[in-house]
Amino acid sequence: QVQLVESGGGSVQAGGSLRLSCAPSAYTDDRYCMGWFRQAPGKEREGVADIDLAGTTTYADSVKDRFTISQGNARNTLYLQMDRLKPEDSGMYYCAARFPSVGPPLRRAAYSFWGQGTQVTVSS
Repeated sequence: QVQLVESGGGSVQAGGSLRLSCAPSAYTDDRYCMGWFRQAPGKEREGVADIDLAGTTTYADSVKDRFTISQGNARNTLYLQMDRLKPEDSGMYYCAARFPSVGPPLRRAAYSFWGQGTQVTVSS
């Protein structure tokens, strides 16, 4: 098992940038594919970006060419660089981990471990 902790959320004006970080609360030998999800009030949690053990990335169409997911040097650490933010990007952002054999990327049920979330608010 892995417990995940997100950081880096905040408030920004439309067109601005934020960088989210995710790290495990304790070291684990296990390696996971990891992703970012978000949930706006009254809406379903949706997949935003995923990265597998080979470094292959998958993005939701709504964030392609604006968001970049990357892995840190430490095992199971994760980043999400968000540029050209829009008000519709607002929501709680969650880091999640899935076993490499489970997929597909961005399917919520594929992820076994979740962080508590970090809030992103984009004002117009």
